[in-house]
Amino acid sequence: MRWVALGSGIALIALAVAAVTRVSDTREGLVAEVITLLGGATGIALLIYGLATRPRAVSMPAARTAAAASARRPRSAGDLRLGGAGLLLALVLLGGLAFSGGVLWATLGLALLLPMIAGSIYLCVRYLRANP
Repeated sequence: MRWVALGSGIALIALAVAAVTRVSDTREGLVAEVITLLGGATGIALLIYGLATRPRAVSMPAARTAAAASARRPRSAGDLRLGGAGLLLALVLLGGLAFSGGVLWATLGLALLLPMIAGSIYLCVRYLRANP
């Protein structure tokens, strides 16, 4: 699956680079611009997925014991610091958007930052719920 994602990501990025040459102030140019943006974004996402994923374990019991061992691992204060820093960064970014762009831009920013905010809250809660 990694190689399929890598190949697809590279192909989509190549398509986006090729579509850049056709961008102009016409209807066809606008279509090429949309292809460039969406193809490039999807290609980068697939490329990152292909590079960042790890191969699966061959046997299922080994995967269960690895998951159980990582669940027993004590949480470090780094989780709390990282989660707090993420929440602080999201607050600063949303405040800047609200100040410079208004409520509508802040709402759009909140929608875009929601996964980061959820991950930061997860890190903070995971640290607080961990055994001492």
